Amino acid sequence: MAATYLPTLKQLQYLVALRDHGHFGRAADACFVTQSTLSAGLRDLETLIGVVLVERTRRVVRFTPLGERIADKARRVLREAEELGDMARAAGRPLSGEMRMSVIPTIAPFMLPRILPRLRRDYPDLKLFLREEPSHAACEGLHNGRTDCVLLALPYACGDIASATLFDDRLFVAYLPGDMPDTLSSNPQAIPADAIDETRLLLLEDGHCLKDHALAACNRPELRAEATMLGTSLHTIVQMVDNGLGLTMLPEMAIDAGILQHTGIEARPLDADNALRRIALVWRRASPRERDFQLLAEALADAH
Repeated sequence: MAATYLPTLKQLQYLVALRDHGHFGRAADACFVTQSTLSAGLRDLETLIGVVLVERTRRVVRFTPLGERIADKARRVLREAEELGDMARAAGRPLSGEMRMSVIPTIAPFMLPRILPRLRRDYPDLKLFLREEPSHAACEGLHNGRTDCVLLALPYACGDIASATLFDDRLFVAYLPGDMPDTLSSNPQAIPADAIDETRLLLLEDGHCLKDHALAACNRPELRAEATMLGTSLHTIVQMVDNGLGLTMLPEMAIDAGILQHTGIEARPLDADNALRRIALVWRRASPRERDFQLLAEALADAH
């Protein structure tokens, strides 16, 4: 029987890195090798399987259609290989070794400073590598194996996942006192959705799920059409509101973390059905580290 020559995992890593970065130098840096080593490894791979995967020019790296498909398959193979190590770790001490977690920007600055010291204290053998990115990128990274789990706000369509709910995060209306009707300015109760002036509503730009949660809670189609979606972060939005440019909606965790300190902004709960987002830890379904993720979710919920 003729010998079978298979690609090495290292060659597949080089291919996936080049697909992700689109540049030989950056791909080599990501793999901690020299550019010549990465280039030679990819040439060996092409020779081994007898096809051209990447068209090389002076200015651009272009994958062939077959190269695209093989890179996607290589990503899945690498993820399966990583899960072999995950299975071994899962059989050992709980919450130990390396774990890569993505966190969305409307959670990371408000929740992580509170929970990370406790995780380091309770699980000193856990090396938690964090990546802050929007929901769509975090879910994409989860499914292609770039990250192991995601700290996410639900509802959000993140594909075939398992999840553990940590807590509910209420939505608040944040405004300068003169920006609300007089009948509400002295009312300590929640603000009804129909009291929001859609022409002065400031929200995060597209790509942030908090915007969708806020609009869905209000159930007013005209808000989506009229709201100004231009903030790149909640801290930027708060500065706009404090400068009299409009009002916004904030999650309770941001208010508890002091985002409104040193401003003249007031905040009251939004009075609407489902005026909240559900904070959850999500991971790939049937992951061999599911026990670890459940333990991490319990630790995050306890530290909240």
